[in-house]
Amino acid sequence: MEKKVLLAEDDITMVSLLKTLLKMEGYEVVALDADADVPAAVRREKPDILLLDVHLFQQSGLEILDELRRASDISSTRVVMTSGMNMREECINRGANDFLLKPYMPDDLIGILKRNIKRT
Repeated sequence: MEKKVLLAEDDITMVSLLKTLLKMEGYEVVALDADADVPAAVRREKPDILLLDVHLFQQSGLEILDELRRASDISSTRVVMTSGMNMREECINRGANDFLLKPYMPDDLIGILKRNIKRT
């Protein structure tokens, strides 16, 4: 069974590249609009992992992360935060499972996904 990755990223080119890469690696990929209701999408899609940009157009990835962690029904969702600024410590302290500094290599992303997706 394919593992599902939910993408919350505002860079359209990055979304396209990630979708292609992750599908080639055997993942099911659902990309959200940059202004989407991410917690609602997590409830609807039930992803194995959420790849969440710290800075979305109209939203803060950190605030979305806080909301996910407060919601009892989706608080255990695995979240990997990404940013062009090194915000690893802040993201981890706020509840992210991992952090990727942009730009990152495809192998780094795949390694983090494999480490963080729960085996079923």
